[in-house]
Amino acid sequence: MSRILLSSSADTKAYNDEGDLIKEAENGCPSNKLPPATENPSTTTRASPDSPYSQIYVMESACPHLGADMSHADIEECETGAIAVCPWHRYDFDLRTGKSETGLQACTYRVEVETDPVDGVDKVYMEAPKGGTGWKVVELRPVSEEFADPPPKKPEGPTKSLDEPEKEDEPVVPVTNPPKTLMQWAVLILNTPNPRLKVERTKHAVHLFRTGKLSSIGHKSPSAPRPPDVPSREETYSRNVVDPSKVKNRRNRAAMLHALANIEQWASWDIMARFGPTHPNLPPAFFADFTKMALDESKHFSLLVSRLNALSPSTPYGSMPVHAGLWESATVTSTSLLSRLAIIHLVHEARGLDVNPATIEKFRRAGDAETVDVMEIIHADEVTHVTAGHRWFVWACQQEDERNRKEGREERVDPVKRFREEVKRGWTGEIKGPFNVEARERAGLTPEFYQDLRGELGIGAPRQDISKEEKVEDSLVNGVAALKVEYE
Repeated sequence: MSRILLSSSADTKAYNDEGDLIKEAENGCPSNKLPPATENPSTTTRASPDSPYSQIYVMESACPHLGADMSHADIEECETGAIAVCPWHRYDFDLRTGKSETGLQACTYRVEVETDPVDGVDKVYMEAPKGGTGWKVVELRPVSEEFADPPPKKPEGPTKSLDEPEKEDEPVVPVTNPPKTLMQWAVLILNTPNPRLKVERTKHAVHLFRTGKLSSIGHKSPSAPRPPDVPSREETYSRNVVDPSKVKNRRNRAAMLHALANIEQWASWDIMARFGPTHPNLPPAFFADFTKMALDESKHFSLLVSRLNALSPSTPYGSMPVHAGLWESATVTSTSLLSRLAIIHLVHEARGLDVNPATIEKFRRAGDAETVDVMEIIHADEVTHVTAGHRWFVWACQQEDERNRKEGREERVDPVKRFREEVKRGWTGEIKGPFNVEARERAGLTPEFYQDLRGELGIGAPRQDISKEEKVEDSLVNGVAALKVEYE
């Protein structure tokens, strides 16, 4: 049975008419209202009942028990139809009704297959979730059981690539004290210097999490490990990290690929390891979203390094100057989940949505169809990353709002207002267009999230005890998030 993962978002406002914060509508059950099949539904004919589409089901991807990711659930046939079996606790859910023998029920959505009279193509329409309007498809992709990208090609000749393990026999699962929880895996991956081993450990850890083979997430444990301030890097790579001002605009394709690979710096593992233990109320769905993001980051890194090795074997990953701009922002936001979501996912990654089309066009003009395909995969994934950042930013605002109510405080937490406050504190300079309005809207970002947006990080009275050169360097470090060198 084929599986398709569909992510959607709706136009929502921060508060309803009663002043209650609206939850993200992605998790809503059906509204019992099908979207129109065409602008003139009366001319649309229904597909034949005996068509090959008679067994199409749509069910939410999070288990209603503890939020396990159901996209990799076992699908079994029974007398009453098909059921999905949760990989964590083996709860079964009827794909048509969502009902389980345990008494739980997953949200399911009615499906219609209609033949478009204009082009004769059979098209699938699903029932819209309740809550929200203007539903948009953010992502529609097959669920792959395997890591869907090729292994990086080794460069020809004697040049040694930095993505080759220092110790070829170093195992993916450590022999001593192997991780048993997701938090332990996250910290191990962040402390792994070799990028290829990072990729393999990411693939393994996400598979264990999705299939319920870890003892727990581990974020509620008082002994949860602490993440490093900065992820480990190989020594040769670290020697090539330079001040952002020294990383000039990258014109050739190899330099662009190197810079793009450098962006995939495992920030998703850091947000889980750093904020999971300090926010024990984070639901499993949070970790499902960010493990998916971590897997995407490792996939992007592998694809980009593969293209880099194919185009320029003499300049493997790590041989060119890079900067650590993203981690400067990660350091600035290391004490606040709201700040991290705002700056990394709703500013940095959203800026990627703006810049990606022009980058793709550069490779297309160069006749590099393979890299164009890679960049289009990355762009589609990054729309979902911004969507997840927006979803959990709104969720965190809701949690703060509920705490205020319990403490008898009247102030409400408006997500847009709070986002702009976080940017003011954690970003330097104006966030300028042009903006990719279509991609941002698909991810849930309305213009209020990015128009006339400016940060004031590092703006204030300058230190009087440093030289002019040090002042310039200090301004570059504090304002690194405003530089666009990571996307050149």
